[in-house]
Amino acid sequence: MIVYQKKDISKKMTNKKGSIGKKISLSERIKIISGSACYLGYSPIMPGTFGALPGIAIYFGLWKIMPSEFLRASLIGVVAALMLLNYYLTPWAIRYWKSKDPSQFVLDEIIGFLSVPIFYGAHDFHKTALAGFILFRILDMIKIFPASYVDKNVKGSTGIIFDDVISAGYAALGLFILDQIKF
Repeated sequence: MIVYQKKDISKKMTNKKGSIGKKISLSERIKIISGSACYLGYSPIMPGTFGALPGIAIYFGLWKIMPSEFLRASLIGVVAALMLLNYYLTPWAIRYWKSKDPSQFVLDEIIGFLSVPIFYGAHDFHKTALAGFILFRILDMIKIFPASYVDKNVKGSTGIIFDDVISAGYAALGLFILDQIKF
């Protein structure tokens, strides 16, 4: 008679290569879920783009529930909270994913996208969510100066966040230009 042992893999996680890893604590799991935006940062293609998608959901939620005169302040509050979380998690993320700017760690992408409506200010949700998101992701990937300088020369949380914030500023500028040509 063969008896099979039931394996408990509920507490095991996959590493960045996808293999089953060691058991991890609840605290570690929460950090992984938070830092990877509910695992969107693990996307095999464009993890930053997929990781930034929760920013659209956050923006939509605030856009729906907040009076327009408080929307920008609410976005600033959310970005500030995410920045604090990013500063807290960055040293852990660098160690855990063994990279100075881990692709799985996507809080900076959410912060970057949410900075677009802060800088743009018009709060046309559909335009900002579509054109602003696309512009932000393209500009974040190509990193126009000074975003490229920050990305290469500013270390830790500050560098991880602020190249995205600079790209968000460029995306907002792009939205202003589109306004002028009546997009």
